[in-house]
Amino acid sequence: MLATVRELAGDRYAGRRVGLPGGRAAGIWLAGSLRELNAETEMMRFPVSGVRELYETPVLRWRIGGKLRRLEHRRDFVEHLASAELPVARTGPLATIEDADLHGRWILAGAEQLGQACERAAAGQAAGILTTRGTDAEGWMPKMIAGPAVQPVPILALRTDLHQQLSGASRDAAVQVTASMPMRVVSTGGINVVGRLPGKAHPNGATRVLLTAHFDGVGDDPARRLPAAADNASGVAVVLEVARALVTVGIPDGLDVRVAFLDGEEAGAVGSAHHAAAVPAGTLVINVDGAAQLHEAASVEAGGPAHALLATLDQAARATGVPLRAGAMASDNRRYAAAGLAAIGIGLGMPGYQTPAETPDRVEEATLLAAARLLIATVLGLAPPG
Repeated sequence: MLATVRELAGDRYAGRRVGLPGGRAAGIWLAGSLRELNAETEMMRFPVSGVRELYETPVLRWRIGGKLRRLEHRRDFVEHLASAELPVARTGPLATIEDADLHGRWILAGAEQLGQACERAAAGQAAGILTTRGTDAEGWMPKMIAGPAVQPVPILALRTDLHQQLSGASRDAAVQVTASMPMRVVSTGGINVVGRLPGKAHPNGATRVLLTAHFDGVGDDPARRLPAAADNASGVAVVLEVARALVTVGIPDGLDVRVAFLDGEEAGAVGSAHHAAAVPAGTLVINVDGAAQLHEAASVEAGGPAHALLATLDQAARATGVPLRAGAMASDNRRYAAAGLAAIGIGLGMPGYQTPAETPDRVEEATLLAAARLLIATVLGLAPPG
């Protein structure tokens, strides 16, 4: 499993963003891994729209009096997902949302003022907006690639403390801001990798189990790696190893076990939405999103008619010693549940979530093992009696 995490987090996959060569290469590698298990393997293509794509590193700097400050992308500021494209840096004085003249100015606005600021900026032909956003515990501003409708003006999200500092400085001196936002919205295509594990002939009425994990990430920045080791190379590693273990020991009669490595989760879970429409009714779905660092308990979210599946998972957790707790799992499991399937999402931690700090060395062997044992016990517990 650790080898799988290191493979998928490697440089040649470039963060595994949907539609890019690195993402497609990761899907091809996973398809080959399933074929090595003699699984009947299919690669399902689907369209993806609305993906935010940074094609250069954004710029943000300001001058207060004679002092120039250059800010670091993803540490000090980040792209706002509703931003219009601004490929060439634009310079203008700083303004507030209350100022009468906004032409050519950068508006400093809090998150709660953003809607009003967008209206005023568009009407007043402002240069753009500087709003606010927090960081994670390690000082990173995580990357996302899907979001709200694009506004007619450029928007940059500034670290909260710097936003406050800039607001205070602007009351005492003139501030000149220079910024760019080389981000476009693209349409592309994704690939789900689906496999049926080998076993004896399945009788009519066999219990069908589907194990899923998304393999896509948000993709590297133009000048910075985002390895996506926890989210979700770790979950993929667990599902692949569980498939290998089940094939090795032999899948019990009456079980039809399938695996889906899903693309496009970071772009709105479009891969699972595409796949869910083709999954037969009655299929039991277990999705793993993050299996890198188990602290107090694994988070579990059940959806659809999942009472029996949840009971089997609970029994498996007791048998393997993996503590569970109810928690939100906003991942592919929700797409299967929305399609009327019994679906459970499981998460066991994502250190460095969607930042450059999400590296393979932070994925814990003990957590991978705990997740794999939990899934194997659950699948075996679903086998019909006799």
